Amino acid sequence: MAAASSVTSPLCTWLVAACMSVTCGGDQSTCPSMLGSSSNSCNNNNNNNNNKRRLFGGGSSSSSKWGRRKRVFLSKCSSELQSQRDLISSLCGSSFQGLMTSCLAFEPCNQYYASNAHFSSLFGSGGNVRVRSNRRHTRFNRAVHSGEAMAVAVQPSREVATKKKPVTKQRRVVVTGMGVVTPLGHDPDVFYNNLLEGVSGVSEIEAFDCAQFPTRIAGEIKSFSTDGWVAPKLSKRMDKFMLYMLTAGKKALADGGITEDVMNELDKARCGVLIGSAMGGMKVFNDAIEALRISYKKMNPFCVPFATTNMGSAMLAMDLGWMGPNYSISTACATSNFCIMNAANHIIRGEADVMLSGGSDAAIIPIGLGGFVACRALSQRNSDPTKASRPWDSNRDGFVMGEGAGVLLLEELEHAKRRGANIYAEFLGGSFTCDAYHMTEPHPDGAGVILCVEKALAQSGVSREDVNYINAHATSTPAGDLKEYQALLQCFGQNPELRVNSTKSMIGHLLGAAGAVEAVAAIQAIRTGWVHPNVNLENPDEGVDKNVLVGPKKERLNIKAALSNSFGFGGHNSSIIFAPYK
Repeated sequence: MAAASSVTSPLCTWLVAACMSVTCGGDQSTCPSMLGSSSNSCNNNNNNNNNKRRLFGGGSSSSSKWGRRKRVFLSKCSSELQSQRDLISSLCGSSFQGLMTSCLAFEPCNQYYASNAHFSSLFGSGGNVRVRSNRRHTRFNRAVHSGEAMAVAVQPSREVATKKKPVTKQRRVVVTGMGVVTPLGHDPDVFYNNLLEGVSGVSEIEAFDCAQFPTRIAGEIKSFSTDGWVAPKLSKRMDKFMLYMLTAGKKALADGGITEDVMNELDKARCGVLIGSAMGGMKVFNDAIEALRISYKKMNPFCVPFATTNMGSAMLAMDLGWMGPNYSISTACATSNFCIMNAANHIIRGEADVMLSGGSDAAIIPIGLGGFVACRALSQRNSDPTKASRPWDSNRDGFVMGEGAGVLLLEELEHAKRRGANIYAEFLGGSFTCDAYHMTEPHPDGAGVILCVEKALAQSGVSREDVNYINAHATSTPAGDLKEYQALLQCFGQNPELRVNSTKSMIGHLLGAAGAVEAVAAIQAIRTGWVHPNVNLENPDEGVDKNVLVGPKKERLNIKAALSNSFGFGGHNSSIIFAPYK
C-alpha cells in the first residue's frame, strides 16, 4: 500500500485539478468551492438572493418563491459538496476507475476497462472496482456533449511515468591492434624503434620536381607497396591517402589477431570504421582538373568519390563487410583524435564492439606544398632536412610536411577478452574544444588548449598527477610550440615526473594522420616503458624548462597515463588519454 500511495500521489493531484474544472449545473458562478465550506458558499448565495429581493421589490410571494429556490439551491449545494467529498475520498482511497469516468471529459477506451484488474492491484482497491455498463457510458457521453463547460488537464505529472534507469557499468575501450604507414616504417615496432633511436624521416622531396619552391623537403614515404593489402585495380585508381588508409587499417586488423576465422565470428553489424583525412584525395582531384583542360572526357570517372574524405572509410568497410558506424571526420590536423574519440564513444554507448579509427593524408604534391608555402608555414631549411623540424628550439622556422596513416583497432574490453586478444593499452577518454580566435594562429593565452586538457581529464576521470607523459602537438612553428608548452605547464606544472616530447621532430607533420600516428607512439611508450627523444632541441626557447622536455636520447619512464594533443587550423583542439590496461 505504501508503494501504491507513492505512485498515486502526483496522479491524484492531477485528477483533483481536473475535477475542480468540472462545472456544477449550467452556471459556473453558482458552483460551490471544492476547498471552501458549504455554509460559506450557501450564505454567499443567500446574500445574493436578498439583494435581488431589495432590487426588484419582491413581497411575500417573492419571498416564498425565493425561499423555495433557496431550499432547492441548498439541497443542490449539499449534494454537490457531498459528491466532491466522495471524489476526494476516491482519490485518497481506491476507486480509481470511478474517478476516471466521473471527472474526465472523454470516454476511457476499452483497453482501459480491460485493465481493471491491474488498476485494482495498483491502487489497493481489493477488487471492488466495477466496470461501468454501456448504459452508464451512454449517459456519460450525453452529459459531455450537452453543452456543459468542462476543462481538463490532459497530461498527468511526469513523476507518474518516470522510471529510474537501471545502473549499468560503463563499457571500457581497449586498444588491441595498430597499423601505420609512415616515413620511418610501416610496422608499429619498426616505426617506434626508429623513434627511440632518434632517426629522422625528413628528406628531400623525390615524388616531383620542386626546384621552383622555397621548401623542397618533407617527411616523404620513399617506398610503399599495397601488395597483399589492396586489389591491384583499386591501387591504380585510388588516391594515396586511401591506399595508406586501407593498408594501415588492414595491418591493424592483422596486428590485433583478426584472422579470417575470427572475422567470420564477428557480428559485422557491430563493427565500424571511422578514419578521417584533413586533405582528402588532392592528387585525384588535381589530376581531374588537368584532364579537364583537355576535355571532360579525359577525366577519371572516380575523381569525385575518390577525392572525398569519407570514401577511405567506406571502401575499407566494403572490403571487410562491416556494417556498423561508418563515416569520417575532417578537422584539419586534429582529425585523427576526433575520429578516435568518436569511435570510442560508439563502443561506450553500446553501438559497436569493434572500431577501426585514425587518420590518413597524402598531400606532398605540388598543390599541397604550394598551398602551405603560400601560408608561410613551412621550414625552408633545405640544406639540412633532418634538422628542419625542431619543436621548442629557438631556431625553428616552420613545420615540415609529412604523409602517412595511423589506425587503431579499438575494442570493447569484454569482447576483446572473450576472443583472447592482446591488449596494448586502455583508452580512458578525451575532449575537444575550439579557440574561436583565428584560422591558423593559436589563442594568445592558450585558453582553448587549457580548457581542452581539463575537460579531457574530467571526462576520463584521471588526476593531473597521474599524467606523467605527454606527446605534444608541437609542430615546430614559432607561435604554436610555445603556447602549447605554457598551457601544459599551467595544467601539469606541479608534476615533477612529467615528460613531454614531439614525434614531429622526426617525421614531420602528417596533417590529418598526425594524431593517430602519435597515438601509436604513445601506446608504444606505455608498452615498452621508453619515451622517444626530442631531436634538434639545441637551444630551447626562453622560458622553456628542459627538465620537462625529453632530451636528445630516449628515456625510461613508467607511464601512469599518457596524453596526446592534436590541434588544427580553425582553432580545433583535441586531447586523448591512454593508460596501461589493468
